[in-house]
Amino acid sequence: MIEVEGISKSFGETRALAGVDMSVPAGTVQGLLGPNGAGKTTLVRILATLMAPDTGRARISGVDVQKDPVTVRSLIGLAGQYAAVDETLTGRENLVMVGRLYRLGTKLARARAGESLERLGLAEAADRPVKTYSGGMRRRLDLGASLVGRPRVLILDEPTTGLDPRTRLDMWAFIRDLVAGGTTVLLTTQYLEEADQLADHSIVIDRGQVIASGTSAELKARLGSDLIAVQVRAAELDRATAALAGTGCGAPVIDQARAQITIPVCDPVPDLMAALRILDAAGIVPVDLGLRRPSLDDVFLSLTGRATGDDDLAVPLTATSRTPPPSRSPA
Repeated sequence: MIEVEGISKSFGETRALAGVDMSVPAGTVQGLLGPNGAGKTTLVRILATLMAPDTGRARISGVDVQKDPVTVRSLIGLAGQYAAVDETLTGRENLVMVGRLYRLGTKLARARAGESLERLGLAEAADRPVKTYSGGMRRRLDLGASLVGRPRVLILDEPTTGLDPRTRLDMWAFIRDLVAGGTTVLLTTQYLEEADQLADHSIVIDRGQVIASGTSAELKARLGSDLIAVQVRAAELDRATAALAGTGCGAPVIDQARAQITIPVCDPVPDLMAALRILDAAGIVPVDLGLRRPSLDDVFLSLTGRATGDDDLAVPLTATSRTPPPSRSPA
């Protein structure tokens, strides 16, 4: 449903994408993961016809993004990092307006708006001005706007940033329902648990290149079966790292922000006891120490040496990114 071949994009001397390839089957969730400045949102903007690549090509449902952007816009829905809704209108009026921009008739636009509001739990607030909505409600309304055109492909750029845990879980459930109904989803996220929960397959981008791909299980398998996680005081991080050199069966990964050392192990319990003895002999009392399974966070730190986050090169996606040209109705 989504095909990306050799996509490159530069901004002056900064290369945001350097030959990215990706293939996404219909009815699946593709995770797009990477640290700050990796190029995630640049790729999203190219797929959404908001930006032309320097080289390479991309297709949505077989339609070339550059050669036929009008048709591509009829096939996709887009929810960006920021809720693009009109605060002076009601929730219903916002969605009806988007439906009319899709060239839907007034009756059909109102029907689609009602369906989206109901599915997103906003029916009771539908006729209130959006300026009275909470942040989570606005984000749900923004997602509803991206669904009015019944897209075959839904592009979600950091869809749950800033949401409370309960609203995030509700959003996850809604995304699963969409995929079960046949929608293909491209998901960029800085929440590793989100990719773990939703993505059928993920690619990891760093400095504009794909450096790893696979299911969550396959990515985590790169780090072995178990990890020792040692958290110390920041002032003791370097000393603890030096003391633990040679422990376990892989190179330690250092998380400076959390003053944490993660070490792959092959023989979990003996290696954990050995690490505890080493720290004790060095006079270091860990803040926390234990065994755990690898997470996607560990994969990121291992592959890139950096934490995940938003794309520094991108600018906010706006409501115009969902508005098809007047000559085309959505499929």
